[in-house]
Amino acid sequence: MPAAPDWRRARIAATQDLTPDIRLLAVEPEGAFVAPTPGSHIQVGVQVEERADTRSYSVVDAGRDGLYRIAVKRLPTSRGGSRYMWSLAAGARLTVSAPANHFELALGRSHYTLVAGGIGITPIRSMALALAEAGADLRLIYAARTRADLAFADELSTLLGERLQLVVSEEGERIDLDATVATMPACGELYLCGPIGLIEAGKRVWAKAGRPAASLRFETFGSSGRYATLPFTVRIPRLGLEIPVPENRTMLDAMEDAGVAMIHDCRRGECGLCAVHILDAAGPVDHRDVFFSDEEKAANAKLCTCVSRLPGGVLTIDTADRAA
Repeated sequence: MPAAPDWRRARIAATQDLTPDIRLLAVEPEGAFVAPTPGSHIQVGVQVEERADTRSYSVVDAGRDGLYRIAVKRLPTSRGGSRYMWSLAAGARLTVSAPANHFELALGRSHYTLVAGGIGITPIRSMALALAEAGADLRLIYAARTRADLAFADELSTLLGERLQLVVSEEGERIDLDATVATMPACGELYLCGPIGLIEAGKRVWAKAGRPAASLRFETFGSSGRYATLPFTVRIPRLGLEIPVPENRTMLDAMEDAGVAMIHDCRRGECGLCAVHILDAAGPVDHRDVFFSDEEKAANAKLCTCVSRLPGGVLTIDTADRAA
């Protein structure tokens, strides 16, 4: 099992609205400050409909002033975490974990291409700052739906100049991943963060180009899928359970609430620990993870319960875990 997070008390030192729906929160933890490395995240204790829960947020800089800065996007389909975070004003008390990093930046490489989609800019920003300070050869492609959604564009433009490319989908622009990879130096590394479609496309292009798997690194924010987020039902015949999954809850959350003992870690569809066997699906499975390959997703044998779901209907599964 993964080590338990190192929780500590903290307070909101300041807030700043970067866009109409992205808010920067400066979090001051109590006790010894653990400096984040580029790509790090912290876990935050939240209250969702009077229920305690946790959310993971990337730290956007090195925290040299003793603060963890996180940018929280207020989502219309939020499970409640972003609404809670937006309710916090300066001085509010909360609990946070020490930084952890599942999206580490390897320093000392000959070239870096960073690609961020939407709120995926949060860990990428910390990488861009570190690489620019180190004098590394880098390029950053930052995409969003509208120009108003480009939360850090002005700052990054000043820092990177022509090394920054902005892509605005509302203006008919798209990231050309084939061209991006084709023009990278042979020993270059590609870092991707954004919605699941961007990650999967990046993986396919990278593999098609024959690039080394170890030189591609990625992280997704786990809430994006191909279908609408709707309620559905999970059936576990061996345990005699039928579990409703509301649109604002993950399958993993609902199963744990029903007493099913689950193993999990990342809660972002990256580690695969929470995967279960699919016995039957009354509808398409919306695989939102980055753990399984395209072939494994097409086979529909397993899914990651922390992010994946059905757009309505009934999903029948089996799991080795027993009801508590």
